[in-house]
Amino acid sequence: MDKELQELAFALMDKAAEKNLAKIAIQNGDFSITIETHAPAVQTVAVAAPAPQAAAQPAAAEEPETYEGTVVSAPLVGTFYAANAPDQPPLVSVGDTVTRGQTLCIIEAMKTMNSIESPCDGKISRILVQDGELVEFHQPLIVIE
Repeated sequence: MDKELQELAFALMDKAAEKNLAKIAIQNGDFSITIETHAPAVQTVAVAAPAPQAAAQPAAAEEPETYEGTVVSAPLVGTFYAANAPDQPPLVSVGDTVTRGQTLCIIEAMKTMNSIESPCDGKISRILVQDGELVEFHQPLIVIE
């Protein structure tokens, strides 16, 4: 059984690195496993010696996108749901006016539904993720103006 757990842990670490997740948790009955990374995963690839290049340009650092207004970020890793149930309309849409404490979306983690509430009054200007999408810790979800 120890070998199986070790293989499962490595498979989860590979999946977390593949999806750039900071944390992944699995629970089944009495068994649970959580893998959390504190630094971005680094993949090592062996390559043949490259041909010399003349005046190589440094790669431009990708800057994180900035948003006007209050950004509501994911407080945990899980699946983003825009509605309370698949057959119901989204809790909020772009252009909707919201009040502080109003439920904006749901994130499912380990079969637990977590309501994400508005931190302020305002108007929804952007919804940055799709229904059913896996979100990671601190990922921007919704922008409120």
